[in-house]
Amino acid sequence: MSDQVTALPDDPELCIDCGAERRPASYVPPLSLTVHSDSHGRHTLVTASGEIDFDSSPALGQVLQDALDHSADGVDVDLAQITFCDCSGLDILLHVRSRAREAAKTLTVRVSNPAVLRLFQLTGTTDVLTPTDTAHTPGTGGVEGIQAENGQLRRAMQTRPAIDIARGILMASYSISAEQAWNVLVSTSQNSNTKLHLLAETLMNTVHGENLPEPIAGHLAKALQEHRSQPL
Repeated sequence: MSDQVTALPDDPELCIDCGAERRPASYVPPLSLTVHSDSHGRHTLVTASGEIDFDSSPALGQVLQDALDHSADGVDVDLAQITFCDCSGLDILLHVRSRAREAAKTLTVRVSNPAVLRLFQLTGTTDVLTPTDTAHTPGTGGVEGIQAENGQLRRAMQTRPAIDIARGILMASYSISAEQAWNVLVSTSQNSNTKLHLLAETLMNTVHGENLPEPIAGHLAKALQEHRSQPL
């Protein structure tokens, strides 16, 4: 099986709950992602290049799900040529990883770009998505290993909504783009030494009138000043 997809918007009016902007039906974003899949024995290799964002992630999800359905043992995802990946791309990877577990198959992701590696590290998904010694052997590792992996995947998926909501709060409050909001969250998380999902939960509490604690508030202000100067 061989397939190649160039990303186009799945729906021009994206969900505001996910932190995306609603755009007119005539909006067509620049092509930013190419995805190619090939069968290799009992596994399918999916190779992506470009950027994974709100507009392009549905195309990646389509190819990954098709590859998973048609593979005997699972899917290997090569993101070495990906230069940018935001939370929408991570959502796709986690959901397909969950589907793979349900089908007793594997999905492993290989990355080399520091920005993508940082995304995995900040969201605690490195161990869930990246290859291990038993990545190509479904069912290995015993019951305890399977339970631990399922727990990691469940925790990773549970923290995703909070991060998306926090990004939406920043976009609405400061009139910044989805990418700028993501960069603000990452910078604030790193500079304040706060896990990304905990920072997101703290930002969500401000909706109910709570103030951001110091030094998070100071780091957030600096991050906003830095990243709001970036082009929309």
